[in-house]
Amino acid sequence: MTDMNEWNQKVIKEFRENGGKVEQFGEMPLVILHTIGAKSGQLREIPLVPQVDGEDLTVFGSAGGSPKHPDWVFNLRGTPRITVEYGTESFEADVVELPADEAATRLTRMGETFGNFAEYVESAAPRRIPAFAINRV
Repeated sequence: MTDMNEWNQKVIKEFRENGGKVEQFGEMPLVILHTIGAKSGQLREIPLVPQVDGEDLTVFGSAGGSPKHPDWVFNLRGTPRITVEYGTESFEADVVELPADEAATRLTRMGETFGNFAEYVESAAPRRIPAFAINRV
Protein backbone atom coordinates (compact mmCIF):
# COMPACT_ATOMS: atom_id res chain seq x y z
CA MET A 1 0.00 0.00 0.00
CA THR A 2 1.13 3.52 -0.69
CA ASP A 3 1.28 6.07 2.11
CA MET A 4 -1.93 7.73 0.85
CA ASN A 5 -3.77 4.40 0.84
CA GLU A 6 -2.57 3.70 4.39
CA TRP A 7 -3.64 7.19 5.50
CA ASN A 8 -7.07 6.73 3.87
CA GLN A 9 -7.53 3.37 5.62
CA LYS A 10 -6.74 4.94 9.02
CA VAL A 11 -9.21 7.78 8.37
CA ILE A 12 -11.91 5.32 7.26
CA LYS A 13 -11.37 3.13 10.33
CA GLU A 14 -11.62 6.11 12.71
CA PHE A 15 -14.67 7.44 10.80
CA ARG A 16 -16.49 4.15 11.26
CA GLU A 17 -15.48 3.73 14.89
CA ASN A 18 -16.60 7.27 15.84
CA GLY A 19 -19.90 7.82 14.05
CA GLY A 20 -18.41 9.73 11.14
CA LYS A 21 -15.97 11.87 13.13
CA VAL A 22 -12.20 11.93 12.62
CA GLU A 23 -10.14 13.82 15.20
CA GLN A 24 -7.68 15.45 12.79
CA PHE A 25 -10.60 16.96 10.84
CA GLY A 26 -12.21 18.48 13.93
CA GLU A 27 -15.78 19.54 13.15
CA MET A 28 -15.36 19.23 9.38
CA PRO A 29 -17.77 16.69 7.92
CA LEU A 30 -16.53 13.65 6.03
CA VAL A 31 -18.01 11.20 3.57
CA ILE A 32 -16.67 7.91 2.31
CA LEU A 33 -17.36 7.24 -1.36
CA HIS A 34 -17.48 3.60 -2.46
CA THR A 35 -16.38 3.86 -6.08
CA ILE A 36 -15.61 1.23 -8.69
CA GLY A 37 -12.13 1.50 -10.20
CA ALA A 38 -12.38 2.70 -13.81
CA LYS A 39 -9.48 0.46 -14.86
CA SER A 40 -9.48 -2.28 -12.21
CA GLY A 41 -13.22 -2.73 -11.65
CA GLN A 42 -12.38 -3.07 -7.93
CA LEU A 43 -14.14 -1.38 -5.04
CA ARG A 44 -12.36 1.75 -3.81
CA GLU A 45 -13.23 3.65 -0.63
CA ILE A 46 -12.33 7.34 -0.60
CA PRO A 47 -12.73 9.64 2.42
CA LEU A 48 -13.48 13.25 1.42
CA VAL A 49 -14.55 16.52 3.00
CA PRO A 50 -17.89 17.45 1.39
CA GLN A 51 -19.60 20.77 1.14
CA VAL A 52 -22.81 20.45 3.13
CA ASP A 53 -25.77 22.68 2.29
CA GLY A 54 -28.80 21.38 4.18
CA GLU A 55 -29.37 17.89 2.76
CA ASP A 56 -27.13 18.57 -0.27
CA LEU A 57 -23.61 17.16 -0.38
CA THR A 58 -20.97 18.15 -2.93
CA VAL A 59 -17.46 16.70 -3.27
CA PHE A 60 -14.54 18.20 -5.16
CA GLY A 61 -11.75 16.54 -7.14
CA SER A 62 -9.15 18.86 -5.68
CA ALA A 63 -6.41 16.26 -5.11
CA GLY A 64 -4.88 18.72 -2.67
CA GLY A 65 -4.30 21.19 -5.50
CA SER A 66 -2.47 18.71 -7.73
CA PRO A 67 -2.27 19.40 -11.47
CA LYS A 68 -3.99 16.02 -12.08
CA HIS A 69 -7.46 14.77 -11.20
CA PRO A 70 -7.59 12.16 -8.44
CA ASP A 71 -8.36 8.64 -9.68
CA TRP A 72 -11.78 8.65 -8.04
CA VAL A 73 -12.95 11.36 -10.50
CA PHE A 74 -12.56 8.86 -13.35
CA ASN A 75 -14.20 6.16 -11.23
CA LEU A 76 -17.30 8.35 -10.72
CA ARG A 77 -17.44 9.32 -14.37
CA GLY A 78 -17.44 5.62 -15.28
CA THR A 79 -19.82 4.41 -12.55
CA PRO A 80 -21.81 7.26 -11.01
CA ARG A 81 -24.15 5.11 -8.86
CA ILE A 82 -22.29 4.44 -5.64
CA THR A 83 -22.67 3.86 -1.91
CA VAL A 84 -21.91 6.83 0.35
CA GLU A 85 -21.21 6.82 4.07
CA TYR A 86 -22.04 10.05 5.89
CA GLY A 87 -22.07 10.24 9.67
CA THR A 88 -23.66 7.02 10.84
CA GLU A 89 -25.66 6.37 7.66
CA SER A 90 -24.89 4.55 4.46
CA PHE A 91 -26.97 5.15 1.33
CA GLU A 92 -27.04 4.65 -2.43
CA ALA A 93 -26.51 7.76 -4.53
CA ASP A 94 -26.11 8.95 -8.06
CA VAL A 95 -23.15 11.29 -8.25
CA VAL A 96 -23.52 13.97 -10.92
CA GLU A 97 -20.64 16.09 -12.22
CA LEU A 98 -21.65 19.73 -12.13
CA PRO A 99 -21.19 22.15 -15.05
CA ALA A 100 -17.98 24.21 -14.80
CA ASP A 101 -19.72 27.44 -13.75
CA GLU A 102 -21.71 25.79 -10.96
CA ALA A 103 -18.62 23.85 -9.85
CA ALA A 104 -16.64 27.11 -9.65
CA THR A 105 -19.38 28.78 -7.57
CA ARG A 106 -19.53 25.89 -5.12
CA LEU A 107 -15.75 25.66 -4.92
CA THR A 108 -15.51 29.38 -4.12
CA ARG A 109 -18.04 28.89 -1.33
CA MET A 110 -16.08 25.86 -0.07
CA GLY A 111 -12.91 28.00 -0.05
CA GLU A 112 -14.70 30.55 2.14
CA THR A 113 -15.56 27.81 4.63
CA PHE A 114 -12.31 25.84 4.45
CA GLY A 115 -9.46 28.12 3.35
CA ASN A 116 -7.22 25.38 1.99
CA PHE A 117 -9.72 24.75 -0.82
CA ALA A 118 -9.06 28.28 -2.14
CA GLU A 119 -5.35 27.43 -2.22
CA TYR A 120 -6.08 24.19 -4.09
CA VAL A 121 -7.76 26.13 -6.91
CA GLU A 122 -4.63 28.24 -7.39
CA SER A 123 -2.13 25.39 -7.21
CA ALA A 124 -4.20 23.13 -9.51
CA ALA A 125 -4.43 25.77 -12.25
CA PRO A 126 -4.87 25.57 -15.16
CA ARG A 127 -6.74 22.38 -14.24
CA ARG A 128 -10.34 23.02 -13.27
CA ILE A 129 -11.34 21.18 -10.13
CA PRO A 130 -14.48 19.16 -10.84
CA ALA A 131 -17.41 19.14 -8.42
CA PHE A 132 -19.90 16.33 -7.97
CA ALA A 133 -23.36 16.54 -6.40
CA ILE A 134 -24.31 13.48 -4.34
CA ASN A 135 -27.98 12.70 -5.02
CA ARG A 136 -29.59 10.09 -2.79
CA VAL A 137 -31.46 7.40 -4.70
